[in-house]
Parts: sequence; C-alpha cells; structure tokens
Amino acid sequence: MGEQEKLKIFDADRNQIGVASRSDVHRLGYWHEVFHCWFVSNENGVNNIYLQLRSKNKKDYPNLLDITAAGHLLSDETVEDGVREIKEEIGIDVAFDDLVQIGVIDYCVVKENFIDKELANIFLYQSENALDDFTLQAEEVSGIVRAKFNDFAELWFNERDEIGISGFEITSDGNKVIVEENVNRDHFVPHQMSFYRQVIQKIREQLG
Repeated sequence: MGEQEKLKIFDADRNQIGVASRSDVHRLGYWHEVFHCWFVSNENGVNNIYLQLRSKNKKDYPNLLDITAAGHLLSDETVEDGVREIKEEIGIDVAFDDLVQIGVIDYCVVKENFIDKELANIFLYQSENALDDFTLQAEEVSGIVRAKFNDFAELWFNERDEIGISGFEITSDGNKVIVEENVNRDHFVPHQMSFYRQVIQKIREQLG
C-alpha cells in the first residue's frame, strides 16, 4: 500500500471531514477507516481462530501475529469493498454477504512519528477452509496459523501467558514450513488490550 494513497478522514464523532494521504493520516493522526476480518472455524466441537503472520518486510509490526485479514479502506471504497483484502492477502474468495459484522471499534496507537487512529469495521467469517486453501501475498503475509479460540481469549484476559499455534509459514526462499509453537502476547501486533478484549467478547456472542 503506497504512502500517497488517499484515505477518508474523520473527526472524533466519526463524521467525514475530508481526504488525506496515507502518510499524512499517520503523521498527523487523523481518524480513518480500516477493514478487519477474523476467520474462525469449528472442528470436532472446538472453535479455532486464524491469525496471519505479517511479513518481515512490513514497515509496521513485521513478523508479528495479527488479524486474519485487514487493511485500509481507500477514499473511493465502501466497507463492502474491504473484502478485497481477504482475497489479496490470504487468497480466499469470500462474498461480503458471508461475513457477520460484529461492530465498529475505534482505537489509537501512538509511536514515534506514527499516530494510528483507526475506525475498525470488524467482521467474522465462519470458515470451512483447510490450511492448504490459503495463498499468501508474500510482501504482506508470510504465514497463517490457528489457535483454539478459548486459549486466545484467555491470553488476552490474562488467564494464561502463552498459547499453542499451528499452521505454516513461507520462508524467504519460498519454501512452505510447518509452524507448531507456543507464543505469548509479545508475538502479537500491540493493539490495545481493550481492543483484543472487545473483539473476543463480540466473537463469543456470535459463537454462542
């Protein structure tokens, strides 16, 4: 995604106030829209949640675990257009109608010279895809793993310090390697704890 791409910008009440380049959005700290889609699956009565491993070449948060598929909405895009992120990043064709919207959560992350104020349109996709179905966009995503949803929830509610993940990673020379390891919160993109907890609660409500 180019730094000069145009994004819609909003005030604190979520009213659109104009358009700005991606670089200015993050430099000046404008609220802007993003699309998040979390994949979950149920296998043998156990709910799993899928995570992407961000490419080590990413400018922001390289090599960390993140939302299954996510991205910025451009100034000429609607929330429905966000489904392109799923196809682009992880190679799964999903219709917007197959997604369940679980809310819009705003959150803010401030680092040196980087203010990320996001209005996150959050969706859930109940997937029946096998891990082999995922085709990754190498410059964005280097792996897909899954964890038990209950373990993931306990991690973010401080009920456990690490969880098991399993899946695959594509190495820099293009080889597919199996991932089976334990990870802690430091292995994840540092979204606010409150953000992870809100998402988990909303997914729980959908899973029943």
